Amino acid sequence: MKKAVYPGSFDPMTFGHLDVIRRASSMFDELTVAVLNNTAKSPLFSVDERVKILAEATKDLANVKIDSFSGLLVDYCRERDIHIIIRGLRAITDFEYELQTAQTNRKLSDDDVDTIFLTTSLAYSYLSSSAVKQIATFGGDISQFVPDFEIPLIVEKYSKN
Repeated sequence: MKKAVYPGSFDPMTFGHLDVIRRASSMFDELTVAVLNNTAKSPLFSVDERVKILAEATKDLANVKIDSFSGLLVDYCRERDIHIIIRGLRAITDFEYELQTAQTNRKLSDDDVDTIFLTTSLAYSYLSSSAVKQIATFGGDISQFVPDFEIPLIVEKYSKN
């Protein structure tokens, strides 16, 4: 069975993330979308909320599982017998960081984990979670960036601030 993991913060999840998930899921028997619990950041959504959002957004993809993790990604991969990491690239500026991370993960895994880069579809090459949050902060229209069901969840977070 060919398995891969697509890790990220997904805070919030965007159409760009969904694009990568859909494309990667067609390449593997099983794709795990793993939400990083990064205690160094203060996210908009909790890990549990992000897991639920991703589960709703991918419910039509039978081979996609949603999970969360903290710690080293290579440890997560080792525990689940996953040897492929999926990463999305929007622009050349993403590549240097992602390449260093991929090389570090390969070294930490004793050459047992490889990274596959998927370039985002042109329709989403500009899109980032940070941009969505900034637009939402000022009450802008985010409907072209995230699924309809996620919009009120994002709006609610900013109405509490």
